[in-house]
Amino acid sequence: MSWHQALLAIEDLDGATFDEALIERLERSRATVVSRPIRFSTPTFKDYASAELKGCSKNSFPAFSITGGACGLDCDHCRAKILEPMLAATTPQMLDRKVRELIATQGLEGFLLSGGSNRRNEIRYERFYPVVEGLKRDHPHLRIAIHTALTDRAGARAMEAAGVDTAMMDVIGAEETIREVYHLDRPVADFEATLAALCETRMEVVPHIVIGLHYGRLLGEGAALDIVSRHAVTSLVLVVVMPFYAVPGTFAVPDAADVGRVFAEARARLPDRQVLLGCARPPGMHKRVTDAYAVLAGLDGIAFPADGAVAVARAIGRPFEQQHACCSIKLGGEASRPGAAARACGGRAATNETRTEGVVA
Repeated sequence: MSWHQALLAIEDLDGATFDEALIERLERSRATVVSRPIRFSTPTFKDYASAELKGCSKNSFPAFSITGGACGLDCDHCRAKILEPMLAATTPQMLDRKVRELIATQGLEGFLLSGGSNRRNEIRYERFYPVVEGLKRDHPHLRIAIHTALTDRAGARAMEAAGVDTAMMDVIGAEETIREVYHLDRPVADFEATLAALCETRMEVVPHIVIGLHYGRLLGEGAALDIVSRHAVTSLVLVVVMPFYAVPGTFAVPDAADVGRVFAEARARLPDRQVLLGCARPPGMHKRVTDAYAVLAGLDGIAFPADGAVAVARAIGRPFEQQHACCSIKLGGEASRPGAAARACGGRAATNETRTEGVVA
């Protein structure tokens, strides 16, 4: 049975429209794709449940915003809405108290540190680093990720010295997008310089590319992939612009097949590194189709997978595992073994019968 025929037999994809030529192109790499286990990530910074996977009631991996809901850029695609579900930690004392409470009461395994940018796309984390350092000293198991925004070598080294494990940043490949969507007067070169500075540290470096960031149109994604491919990143996270955050009528929804082609290009350019589909992407049937392309393209992980994603993995024979953590971060060595995610959540992780030892978590 061809992959296209297999998709047509999946109930959760009933009524979906797929680009058959793209699926045939992806299927030509069948042997490589099915040899790569896929991770379905369900972090606890928002509620989640699907017909195939269950969320976790524990706050095992929350996101904290050091600015609450405030952001100086107010980018057209986000308008600071992405900060709303995060836990506010606007002072170092608040961050320290909340993290320690969650460790004591809910078995916290790690967290994401984020916040709104200033007008230069920088986030002032400096006063929070002593808290991060103290938390890592007292709880060495904690895995800490950070949204870096733009920074320099000194900023990257300060993150590393505090004990941050994983550094994440957006890579933008078109200056028109930086200027018009981000309202930012910084060149593409500043994004590559930040990536280079982060890659000089011992932190895991996980850049993000937002597909369709230029008002739903593809512009600069190829250049962003070029930038990422030039540096020793740990992995790459792809997300898709979500126009319902924007002023109505300003953004189009990127065509799912165009998104799938970016997945294929990213997989081809980074064959030896993890390529992941992150949290943000349009909902509904678009998300189901997008997630199906991610499975078929050989992406290594999907955050908050849509109904049908597990069925697609089963249909083509890809081993899979669920983990309750941000897709960008590993939760220690144990999480790389089947069943670790289930134990962290107090339940049984969804998996298929061909689950493989050594799945990257």
